[in-house]
Amino acid sequence: MPPAAQNANVPAASTPGTAANLQRVRDGSGLLTAAALRRLDEDLPWYRALPADERSWVGLVAQSGITSFVTWYADRTMTPHGVGDIFAAAPTDLTRSISLQHTLQLVRIVVEVVETHSDQLAAPGGERDLREAVLRYSREVAFSAAEVYARAAEVRGAWDARLEALVVDAIIRGDQDNSLRSRVSALGWSGLGEVLVMVGTTVSPLDDIRAAELRRATSRAACDVLVGIQGDRVVLVLGGEGDLIGVANSLLPRFGPGPVIIGPSMQNLDDAWRSATAALAGLRAVPAWPQAPRPVLADELLPERLLTGDHEARRTLVRLAYTPLSEATGSVLDTLSAYLGNGRSLEAAARDLYVHPNTVRYRLRKVAELTGWDPLDARESFVLQVALAVGRLAAAR
Repeated sequence: MPPAAQNANVPAASTPGTAANLQRVRDGSGLLTAAALRRLDEDLPWYRALPADERSWVGLVAQSGITSFVTWYADRTMTPHGVGDIFAAAPTDLTRSISLQHTLQLVRIVVEVVETHSDQLAAPGGERDLREAVLRYSREVAFSAAEVYARAAEVRGAWDARLEALVVDAIIRGDQDNSLRSRVSALGWSGLGEVLVMVGTTVSPLDDIRAAELRRATSRAACDVLVGIQGDRVVLVLGGEGDLIGVANSLLPRFGPGPVIIGPSMQNLDDAWRSATAALAGLRAVPAWPQAPRPVLADELLPERLLTGDHEARRTLVRLAYTPLSEATGSVLDTLSAYLGNGRSLEAAARDLYVHPNTVRYRLRKVAELTGWDPLDARESFVLQVALAVGRLAAAR
């Protein structure tokens, strides 16, 4: 066999100087570990700031990396394997204290330490071989570190999504316990400003990718966000200072073509269930108003919500419309009743009340000031007519 062919079949571990290198690296692994830990302490402020137990775990990772390198260096004909075991020596929670960037700094320093000591450790003529082996193995360690952090991020993401779903369900149910605040704090909820709930549907249930895109979009739009995906229904809990209604409108394209309901703003998360209840009631009732805008405020659907048996809608209509009108002076309630009862005709209402049509018009403007609903608008006069009906029924009881 020609000499070249003989050399081609020689294992990498048997090349000149490699066997001697291997023994010397094995003997010097303790020296390398000690030198690496000294460099970490000297060069990395974040390492010095770690608690003693976490510093010991980092040291164990560094030692495990050097031991794993020695094992692989004995037979480099194989692709580096067992690299993931380096990080298995440390607890998973260590990834919360040490970022991927910090881990790569650790790898770089260990590589530099081995390179610095390569002339001291390597057998004569084997310095280059040892340096090349270290560089190849360090690349595998870097990829393995990225994989470890990717898995940890995936696990945290899945846990956060489950916790978020539990919190949104608790808000919808109106659960009032101390665990809600601790759970939203774990999700990064700051608690600044007001809170509202937005509800809509999608064409089909969101998969993981579309759900992640929705979370990213809502996180960019609002200070605090919780996302609940319930089949083809999406529930967004938005919090923060500023114009939350504007934020909700900006998120409209994230929903399907169906109706989108925005619940009333609440002072804090403890009352968010009221906004959720109103928004979900609006979603059930909105088919009764085909001309409803998109999105529509839940309080703009009070008559339709009343027809579905929503008691809060009935109380709101009485509180916001009937009570102010019944307590007002100047026959405002009677004028509105006459106007609605006479086909929304100013002249007919004036004849019925024995007053001038301008007096009727003036009193109707007063109705708009007191309630926020304009009797001269077709939709808003319908709201007022329903409010008068439920108010009279309440007064009769």
